[in-house]
Amino acid sequence: MGLGEWIGRLFGGKSQDRGGSVAPGRLVLVELSARLGVSVAELQAARVEYAQFTVPKRRGGQRKISAPSDGLKTLQRRILYRLLGRLKSHPTVQGFERGRSIVTNAVPHVGRAVVLRMDIRDFFPTTTAKRVEMYFRRTGWDAESAALLTRLCTHEGGLPQGAPTSPRLSNLVNHPMDARLEALAATAGATYTRYADDLTFSLPQDTPGTTARLIGSTKAILRSYGYRLHQDKKLRIWRRHDRQMVTGLVVNERANLPRRLRRKLRAIEHHLLTGRPATLTADQLNGWKALQNMVDAQALPPAQE
Repeated sequence: MGLGEWIGRLFGGKSQDRGGSVAPGRLVLVELSARLGVSVAELQAARVEYAQFTVPKRRGGQRKISAPSDGLKTLQRRILYRLLGRLKSHPTVQGFERGRSIVTNAVPHVGRAVVLRMDIRDFFPTTTAKRVEMYFRRTGWDAESAALLTRLCTHEGGLPQGAPTSPRLSNLVNHPMDARLEALAATAGATYTRYADDLTFSLPQDTPGTTARLIGSTKAILRSYGYRLHQDKKLRIWRRHDRQMVTGLVVNERANLPRRLRRKLRAIEHHLLTGRPATLTADQLNGWKALQNMVDAQALPPAQE
């Protein structure tokens, strides 16, 4: 029994697909309305409006943000919590998932001979509306419902950076891609994780040619899903003698904040305690300390868990 047929039996069997034909096992607009707690008329009349602006990237350049209007954002949050929250991403995905974090993304790569980091270019906008609609169809929605959900969750042909649904949808839609990248890693004896647009592979041995083959094969897999890697300046290869970094954490011996940052935070704390000028407020420092506590709690490598 296919997924669509199983879901259809669970929620009442046949529905009308586009064109008037009977589509067995498809979830229809009435079911979508019930799950979201919004009338069919309100869903169909929802206005898709965004305010667009740019913010500076940490490493230079500008990032385009598409912020949904208040009404659209409220509806997107309903979609996120009532529909998308129940669906599963690939286990290798560590970003925007409950119980996962930059720490769980870093820990699998602790103590490795080689750490390889690659970055997908324009990740959200190049996750296309067509792929999003196909995903909704695969999870059981009829054509009308899938098209409506896609209209509410995409903008200018892709996922808008700024919509609450975009991070989770990017994970769900890319389940097949992550499965292929994990299989690629397995053929090389490597470990793979993804945090948003950040891909990390690590190898237990520095075998000549393996890293180059991983990079080439990753590029080919990404191209088949419409993605491209950033230029070589954002590709990083770290070996044991380097400071190996995964999502901002050093992973040479254990996952931890960089030593220089830890020293800086201790100095700031001392300045605040002694009434001297500091570059962070007490609240900002507490935020960093909370991050350090999370790292300490989750940072044991797999062999020690």
